[in-house]
Amino acid sequence: MEEEQKSPGKLELIALKNFTANDELVYVIDFLNKSLKNKKIMFGLSKDKEAEQMTIKIYEF
Repeated sequence: MEEEQKSPGKLELIALKNFTANDELVYVIDFLNKSLKNKKIMFGLSKDKEAEQMTIKIYEF
């Protein structure tokens, strides 16, 4: 089986998870991004104010 080649600079979504909204998650995501930058992993965080939920997304680049 051939390994799929990624386009340079393109992010690949690895996983996502929803949580109850918590403003402290911003600091956790910032820490993870700074700590794991050299591993080619990036974390994203979005907030749904209506549902009071936050979504963490993990990307590989």
